[in-house]
Parts: sequence; structure tokens; C-alpha cells
Amino acid sequence: MNWLLVMAGAAVGAPLRYLTDRTVQSRHDTVFPWGTFTVNVVGCLILGLVTGAVVAGGISSDVQLLIGTGLCGALTTYSTLSYETLRLTEEGARFFAAANAIAGIAAGLGAAFTGAALAQAIWS
Repeated sequence: MNWLLVMAGAAVGAPLRYLTDRTVQSRHDTVFPWGTFTVNVVGCLILGLVTGAVVAGGISSDVQLLIGTGLCGALTTYSTLSYETLRLTEEGARFFAAANAIAGIAAGLGAAFTGAALAQAIWS
């Protein structure tokens, strides 16, 4: 049953990632990968919220499998962040490469902590 929950979440997360990435990126005329940045930060926020809710007893671990592992696992993409950072470096956009790596990780961690704190405030 667990793998079905993960698959169902991923079936929503993967197309959501693609559509969000393309929509966000099409609105920015820059080499910075705003689409990937956006899906990663939003996914980290959702994952922090879901994980915090499970820890606080507000939702079940099944919901964590569906949304946390499935949806967020397919929505977020560390490999694309890494690839885009490498691509920016190879194209000579070193400032954007460094900004992508540093801001992507910092914003993702910040979003995860914010989500967990929000869950704690709601369910405690």
C-alpha cells in the first residue's frame, strides 16, 4: 500500500514540477533558473509542513508518504539544481551559478524550517 501512495503523489508532483518550472521560467528573461528554484523552495516548504504535522500528530504517516515522499519527491529536484549550476558555470555565468547553489540550498532549508515551525504552531 505504501508504494501506491508514493506513486500517486509522484504522478501529481512530476507534471506539476514541469508545468510550474516552464511557467515561472517563461516569465523571467534571465539565465537564472527561476523555475527550478521555485519548485524546490515550494517543495521544501510543503515537506517541512507535512513532516512537522506528522511529528506533532496532526496527520498520519500515510499522508507523509503521499505528499512528502511522492508529491514533494517528484516536485523537487536536487539533480536539476546541480546540473543547472554546472551549466551556468560552463557558460561563464559564475555569479548566477554561485547564486543558484547558495540561494537554492539556503532558501530550501529556510522553507523547510518555516514549514515545520508553521506545522508546530498549528498542531501543537
